[in-house]
Amino acid sequence: MKLGFEHTYAALPARFYASVEPAKVTDPDVVVFNRGLAAELRLDPDMDPRQAAALFSGNELAEDSTPIAMAYAGHQFGSFVPQLGDGRAILLGEIRDQQGILRDVQLKGSGRTPFSRGGDGRAALGPMLREYLISEAMHALGIPTTRSLAVVTTGEQVYRTDILPGAVLTRVAASHIRVGTFQYFAARGDQEALKELLDYVIARHYPESKDDEVPALAALKAITARQAALIADWMRVGFIHGVMNTDNMALSGETIDYGPCAFMDRYDPNTVFSSIDLGGRYSYTNQPGIAQWNLARLAETLLPLIDADEKKSIEIATAVIEGFTEQFETAFLDHMRKKIGLISAEGGDADLISLLLAAMQKAGADFTLTFSRLSRIADNPNDDVSLHELFNASADMEGWLKAWRARLMLDPQSPLERAETMRLANPEFIPRNHRVEAALQAATAGDMSPFHELLGILQRPYERRSEFAEFALPPPQSEPKYKTFCGT
Repeated sequence: MKLGFEHTYAALPARFYASVEPAKVTDPDVVVFNRGLAAELRLDPDMDPRQAAALFSGNELAEDSTPIAMAYAGHQFGSFVPQLGDGRAILLGEIRDQQGILRDVQLKGSGRTPFSRGGDGRAALGPMLREYLISEAMHALGIPTTRSLAVVTTGEQVYRTDILPGAVLTRVAASHIRVGTFQYFAARGDQEALKELLDYVIARHYPESKDDEVPALAALKAITARQAALIADWMRVGFIHGVMNTDNMALSGETIDYGPCAFMDRYDPNTVFSSIDLGGRYSYTNQPGIAQWNLARLAETLLPLIDADEKKSIEIATAVIEGFTEQFETAFLDHMRKKIGLISAEGGDADLISLLLAAMQKAGADFTLTFSRLSRIADNPNDDVSLHELFNASADMEGWLKAWRARLMLDPQSPLERAETMRLANPEFIPRNHRVEAALQAATAGDMSPFHELLGILQRPYERRSEFAEFALPPPQSEPKYKTFCGT
């Protein structure tokens, strides 16, 4: 059976990857299959379940597959590791989708590779379903992300702190090239490989950079712009990636590697969910700064390709990286304006938004609910009580609401237009942590129905559906602080 695979990355020199086949599993069974994504990839959305189980567990390879594990390095919590690589993931190949865009198809949890570093290369069902759920929710929210095609149980167990059912995730990405991929070759002084890798990234993701006077500089500018937009997108919905290592920053500008990630409930800019992020390096508020830091590490690998004069090259690259801050702040402010119902710009908008966020933090107001309720009361002051409930009738909010409505008077939208602007900027439904955990616990015990119900809700996040109102609510305050784990 052929799936239409191409192999542009496998056509690069052998030191870019290791050829490896997925490990066979005992009893593969498809527990979730993304029919819509399959159609986008020009695959059969009604594929025979037994065939799908064989293909997406790795038990059977398509005739046109050339499986590889990609090599890369990375800074993990600020410490450089010169060799990481795909330790439990195997790239089957690339498929050209309905729009003609080349997309990677990768198995995750498919067994050991030369980069496993002593790991078993396997994955548990819960973390793979979690990545499926959250990546598809991010896609529905309109945020660039890797996608999930299938989760297949293996009929085997994996051993972590507990004994858990094993599974394989099929992940789809614009590509899996990371900042750490460039770092891998830079650490080895392999300038030839860096040039080949840059040419590949430009051809695949930034073709407009090819004819620039300095392609490496043009690509760095484009990558920086995409990352600024991506981080602003994360923060507009309260998303915290949790492990923004350089090996987890995709140069395509997509969100990748959903390990200890989560969505914030009560607004606190210092929120951290990862159980291993003890210093708060990857907190909500630190994400723009960490993204800029990661981009600086990428720029370091490109210096010889920007200019032969190292001092000049550093000055040029530094200017690009410093420009990230303004790009992010502009994008984030634009998002936040829409979230409070504005399409025009006034000088005091940033202060108005900052005052709201400060009041939310002081009151411990829920991030998503605050903006959802604002969208309902913009032109209905009689409904202000629904917002005051989140702020314990704080006097801060009385003053803010008065200033906000005065600002709305200066905006050119009609009430109906404003209502639509706010609806499309403020999701009703996000992957609430307690809902995600409940669905995963049920799935691990053999009941997939809560997972499918939650997935269906998250695939339409901006629609107000009263029958699912309880899914829009945060967990009870009595619940313990939520923690996430890598799932490795």
